[in-house]
Amino acid sequence: LGTISSLQRQLEIQESQLRRTTSEKEMLQKKLREQENQLQAMSIKICSLSKEREHEETMMATEKENWSLRQVVTEQESKLAEQNKLISELQGTVSQLRAEVLSSRHHIHKQQQAQEEIQRRAEALQHRELQTRVALECITSRFERYRSKIIQATFSTAGSKPPQAEVTDEEVLEAMQKIINERLEFHQMLKQKGVK
Repeated sequence: LGTISSLQRQLEIQESQLRRTTSEKEMLQKKLREQENQLQAMSIKICSLSKEREHEETMMATEKENWSLRQVVTEQESKLAEQNKLISELQGTVSQLRAEVLSSRHHIHKQQQAQEEIQRRAEALQHRELQTRVALECITSRFERYRSKIIQATFSTAGSKPPQAEVTDEEVLEAMQKIINERLEFHQMLKQKGVK
């Protein structure tokens, strides 16, 4: 946004300078027309005076004034050419600045689209994370219930002492293995005695 504001300020300055230069050009053109009219009037005056020899001195003075006017006209034409060149350069600068403003706006629009896409992905990830947490809590709750039943079944057998504190998974496995071993030994003993 800062880049666009800067470009727009430059564009406004260039357009203002272009308007001022155009105004100066129009003023020079107006002066040039006036001086051409004066030159034409002087030419008519010279033609009229040339017919009368008694006005030779006046004709010389008029010729001198005519030459002076021609010099002024030449200078004004030179200035006008410079103004036209400056106007052309300013128009090129204004066009370039406008193109840069459009390019910056397009770039910012693309960035905004990218940010919106990132935001959508972030929201989707948050939703998936929430679903995963809910599923994990459900699995954890089921596991704890299952573990509690295993502990209850393991330590409720004859000869087992109920746990006095929090039981670790290793202690539960040891107790279950002990029960299994005892049952295997009891089964072997029955087989040896011939009991079915």
